[in-house]
Amino acid sequence: MLKGDERLDYLLAENMRIIQSPTVFSFSLDAVLLAHFTYLPVRKGSIVDLCSGNGIIPLLLSKHTEAPITAVEIQPRLADMARRSVAYNKLEDQITVLEADIRNTAPALQKEKHSLVTCNPPYFASLETSKFNENEHFRIARHEVMCTLEDAVRVSSELLKQGGKASFVHRPERLLELTQLMQKYRLEPKRIQFVHPLEGRDANMVLVEGTKDARPGVRYLPPIVVHQEDGEYTAEVKEILYGKVE
Repeated sequence: MLKGDERLDYLLAENMRIIQSPTVFSFSLDAVLLAHFTYLPVRKGSIVDLCSGNGIIPLLLSKHTEAPITAVEIQPRLADMARRSVAYNKLEDQITVLEADIRNTAPALQKEKHSLVTCNPPYFASLETSKFNENEHFRIARHEVMCTLEDAVRVSSELLKQGGKASFVHRPERLLELTQLMQKYRLEPKRIQFVHPLEGRDANMVLVEGTKDARPGVRYLPPIVVHQEDGEYTAEVKEILYGKVE
């Protein structure tokens, strides 16, 4: 089942396993926080996860909804890892992995059909704005090589039916760009939550949810602080990662 340098890791809070590779892709905390932030359950309709990587977000979401989920990933190796993780967790009836360019997926998945879209897009606008990464898999995942932030927002809107929700995780320095693009494509920002590495430090992540064709009005949720001063996770993040301790 495993190939090359792959390993099978636990998703402790959800009692699942996921295939990872240090040279191809391993999910980060941002994906876990996006899944936790995303409004669930979806009782009617379907879910699409764009820029899905090894399928971490669909796997996490599957524990909180019975809605069908489509994971869209352009890299063949990552799509293959996602499919095998889905099969290992016996979720083939709920999660479908589509190897495709997100820019061309709206017609295939049907426009204005879905209730929820999640997206953890590449963070860096160009290779000039961050250190060039020579690993092709990391470069595509982190830099806007195969899709831009505008592509991600536009396609999310195209896929959503009226009143559907889209949730994104990104870097705070691009928050204004993200919210402006959301409004351009009829996704009204409704919830925003900042993530801080330590108490008193600047945020290094931001979670944003928008609703298609909604009225203006945004809520700012209490911030998430990831680490304590001693380097340990905070109680909130421990619960997100490992579940409640009885």
